Amino acid sequence: MPDNGQVERMNRTIKDATVRRFHYESHDHLRQHLAEFIAAYNFARRLKTLRGLTSYEAICKAWTEEPSRFIHDPHHQIPRPNI
Repeated sequence: MPDNGQVERMNRTIKDATVRRFHYESHDHLRQHLAEFIAAYNFARRLKTLRGLTSYEAICKAWTEEPSRFIHDPHHQIPRPNI
C-alpha cells in the first residue's frame, strides 16, 4: 500500500499535468482530460521504479506470479461493535 509521500507525489504529478498547465472551460472538460491523463499514465507510461513496465503491466505480472495477493476476504472490513 502506498504511503502518504507516494500519494502526495502522485497528486502533484496529476496537478502539474492538468490544472497547472491548462485552463478548463468547465468541470466536464477537466474530468475528461483527467481521465485521459490517468489512462495514459496507467497504460502507456513506463516507470523506472517498475523496471520499465507500465502500471498495468506491473499489475498483470504480479497477478500472474502471485494471484493470492489479489484475493481478499472483505468480511474483516465490515464495521461491527467492539466485543
